[in-house]
This record gives sequence, structure tokens and C-alpha cells, in this order.
Amino acid sequence: MRLLLVEDDDHVAAALSAVLARHGFQVVHARNGEEALRALLPAEKEPFGVILLDLGLPDQDGYEVCGKIRKRTATPVIMVTARADVRSRIHGLNLGADDYVTKPYDTGELLARIHAVARRTTSGEDTAPTPVAALRLGPVTIELPTRRVSVDGAEVQLTRKEFDLLALLAQRPGVVFRREQIISEVWRTSWEGTGRTLEVHVASLRSKLRLPALIETVRGVGYRLVAPSA
Repeated sequence: MRLLLVEDDDHVAAALSAVLARHGFQVVHARNGEEALRALLPAEKEPFGVILLDLGLPDQDGYEVCGKIRKRTATPVIMVTARADVRSRIHGLNLGADDYVTKPYDTGELLARIHAVARRTTSGEDTAPTPVAALRLGPVTIELPTRRVSVDGAEVQLTRKEFDLLALLAQRPGVVFRREQIISEVWRTSWEGTGRTLEVHVASLRSKLRLPALIETVRGVGYRLVAPSA
């Protein structure tokens, strides 16, 4: 698998590239945002399977680069940064990032995340979770075939995983979904490290839909959707 590593620190990039190469990745190193965007241009080459994007770039803000990447390709993007607060993670996911790794990270964890996002892409994750045309829960309408969500008639822009998560919970309002079950069905993995990503996606959904009580946390178990009144 070809992997685009966007990292301005040559020492960090060299060490990480060596590890990735030992695990079968063909690494292309870009030192800044402009190099990363140029690396995506040659259409005749094998496409990248994953993009590792460091946010601390010298020429452009990493979030800005992520937005530009997402306009050019659907290749999974994993943000790598020292910014560990939830707001930063939500911002990255809203821009189209598929995952978020904070420094310092364990190499094994990073490899697991790379393989996880690669599996999601190749497993046909954009397939609607159910053949039902639409789900209506109070002011919320979820159109499964078109993957559109609206609240009181106003469309809400969701990322792929946010939609998949909302659609899963909305199919059985009031039923508690275990964290492990959600991760298995939405992220198609059983790896425990995805739990933090799940929390970020739930927080983002509550914020975007402006219905904080829509998704209820069942402490120690998981989440359930509480259907609002119309």
C-alpha cells in the first residue's frame, strides 16, 4: 500500500518511514502542505491508501491542508498532532479526517489505526445500513439512500462516520447499543483504541444537530438515541 506521510521533521519522518516500510508500506514523504497536495496530482500512479497528516506544517495550517486534500480525494486521512483537546479533534473530523492520533503515540497503535481506516475504505462503508428509505425522529430526518440529514427541514452536513453512527442508533430508538457493537458495525473493527474516536463522533453529532439530548450516554455500557418530540 502506498502511504503519503506529511511531516516537516526529517528525523521523525525517516524513523517512521523505516517502521512503515518494514510493515509493507511504500512511503512517500512530503515536508509541507504544498508538497502533499502536489503528491496527489499524478493520476497515472497507484493511489495512496492512507495519508498521515501532521498538523504542525511550516507553510500552511494542517487543518487547511486537510480540507484541500478532502476536495481532491476520498483517501483516508489520519491527523497526527500534539493537540489533544476534544474541540480540535472534532474540528479535524469535520474537515473530513477519518481518524486522529495524538503525540506521543505508540507505533503499534498508529499501525492499527492505519489498517483500520484502510479496511473501512475497502469494505464499502458508504452502503446504507438498511434498505429503509428514510427515518423520521421528531424534527430529525435521515435519508439513507442519499445520506442526507436535516433538522426542521434544514440540512446538516455530516461526515461519513457521523452519518453511519447516527443511522445505526436511529434504526432502533431507545435501544442501548454497546460501545463494542457500535465500533464493530460502524468502524468495522474490534480494536479498543477506536473508543476515543467514538466519543468524539458522538460529541460532534450532538453539536451539529443542536440536540444534545438526542444521543444519551449510558454509563459503562454505550449509547442510545432518544427520539425527540416533533
